[in-house]
Amino acid sequence: MAQTTAVKPENVPARLADDTAQGRTTIASSVVQKVAGIAAREISGVHALGGGVSRAFGALRERIPGAGTANTAGVAVEVGEKQAAIDLDIVVEYGAGIVDLARAVRRNVITAVERITGLEVIEVNIAVNDIHLPEDDEETESAQARVE
Repeated sequence: MAQTTAVKPENVPARLADDTAQGRTTIASSVVQKVAGIAAREISGVHALGGGVSRAFGALRERIPGAGTANTAGVAVEVGEKQAAIDLDIVVEYGAGIVDLARAVRRNVITAVERITGLEVIEVNIAVNDIHLPEDDEETESAQARVE
């Protein structure tokens, strides 16, 4: 019976559990959350991340000076030494094909997280919580223009 040896390709990034003589690298889960959130928003047809409550808190947080923006709203991650699992809550634009959009988001998130962090993404779960209608923007603009 022949013995096989696994050969690691040179273009595959080193996993985080690899200790070297020079030290060890760890990545916080908040970093993975931000990368996943940015990658999900890059896909055309994604209006926002998060459910109604998290979006409301995010909008409030943006108005507070120094609080920054909510880059991680709607993104939950579990990060181990070598792998990550990601859950996304998204709002899609009306007219976008949800199944195709979810595939594109999943592919983009996996590619970005694996390339940037070196972690293997084992799953990306996507929950579509709402559909954004064009009329929603018009109502917001008319309410803001009413008061000066």
